[in-house]
Amino acid sequence: MNVKVSLKVLGLLVAINGLLMLLGIPFSIISKGDDISAILIASGISILTGLTAWFFNKNANKEIKKREGYIIVAFGWVLISLFGALPYYISGYIPSFTDAFFETISGYTTTGASILNDIEALPQGLLFWRSMTHWIGGMGIIVLTVAILPILGIGGMQLFVAEVPGPTPDKLHPRITETAKRLWIIYVLFTLIETVLLIFGGMSFFDAICHSMATLATGGFSTQNDSIAGYSPYIQYVITFFMLLAGINFSMHYWFLKGKFKKLWANEEFRFYLYIIAFLTIITCIILISPVGKPFEEAFRTAAFMVVSIITTTGFVTADYTIWTPFIMMIFFLMMFWGGSSGSTAGGMKVVRLLLLSKNSLLELKRLIHPNAIVPVRLNTKAVKEDIIAKIQAFFIIYILIFIAGSIIMSIIGLDFLSAIGSVAATLGNIGPGIGSVGPMDNFAQIPTIGKWFLAFLMLLGRLELFTILLLFTPYFWRK
Repeated sequence: MNVKVSLKVLGLLVAINGLLMLLGIPFSIISKGDDISAILIASGISILTGLTAWFFNKNANKEIKKREGYIIVAFGWVLISLFGALPYYISGYIPSFTDAFFETISGYTTTGASILNDIEALPQGLLFWRSMTHWIGGMGIIVLTVAILPILGIGGMQLFVAEVPGPTPDKLHPRITETAKRLWIIYVLFTLIETVLLIFGGMSFFDAICHSMATLATGGFSTQNDSIAGYSPYIQYVITFFMLLAGINFSMHYWFLKGKFKKLWANEEFRFYLYIIAFLTIITCIILISPVGKPFEEAFRTAAFMVVSIITTTGFVTADYTIWTPFIMMIFFLMMFWGGSSGSTAGGMKVVRLLLLSKNSLLELKRLIHPNAIVPVRLNTKAVKEDIIAKIQAFFIIYILIFIAGSIIMSIIGLDFLSAIGSVAATLGNIGPGIGSVGPMDNFAQIPTIGKWFLAFLMLLGRLELFTILLLFTPYFWRK
């Protein structure tokens, strides 16, 4: 293993992370917050540590192989979370390092699970950094780095593969660097458009940019204690629309902006994603009208917002879905496993995996009747290789096993049944709100310390889609 090149890239990641912390300083100055020194110290520590690691390994072999790619991605997320927690911890607004780390990794993994009981008590510099962790993690700081690595003479393909391990990775350009750049351009463009629209709706610039970063990252950190519930219907509709966009494969956005609308609608995953959201919104809306008794517009708006928020794993809330009827709570719990499209910033299992699993299961009935027939699973009219179906089946089984094991562990720690399964589903799927004591009107502050570290691990597992992390625990990964 090339340890030096791994340290070199990890140092670069930590240094970039430290530089990004400084973006919160202008908001601290404008709002006259008391967090300026904490942000400066945390940024200085991060930049100095990162540059030191880079300097002492700058002459390392520049080739990043597959093993180094997995190491850099896995340890990169842990390191930026450890250093990213420093502004909270040094400022004293989150005096427990466990809580500071939990809040930070929840941001980077776009989970949105918080331990803060009074979000509005934080100064604007820290709140901006909190939203920034979402935005960095949403598209992936690794994807950002692969656009920079070639400048340093280091190839970034192995990092991109480890960072985006979904079943159908789409490259928009033969050069991986150009793909990363185009993804980031779309990401920034949508963030700016949403920010402008939210300002038109009466939000301050600060709240608008923070909520836009959280929306496009499908993160869910709000600057308000009641999340989006206190905002106008216009703002709720705008955020619903951009959550919907964030859950779509970003390659589809690229084709849309290029005017290739037929290619967009021809994508099965895209259509399936829209169909399931429309179906669940209608079901939820009907129940909110009767028996809950909400007026039609409010019922539709609330249903659409909450369904899109949970399926895209954003985690913003406007209402408590756990009190709407047991049926709705069950539906929302199942949605936590769904996720958005592959190639999006959403978490969960991803729509394309569930689509292919469903197709394969139905075709298995046909294969029983015609055992000698070759009946491939098709996606967008193309046959899907058997090894991809096998990997998807393995992912599904491992995901469910981790959910079961995690729920048992959380119950041993002391959580009740609903809270145990709710906390694991919410963190493994990078959702944010769960059910039980970690529902949409509560948070994770009451979770025991050991439980927070375990849930933080689940967030990382879910964000990197299991295999990138689990691979490190296998003996054959470390053998020569």
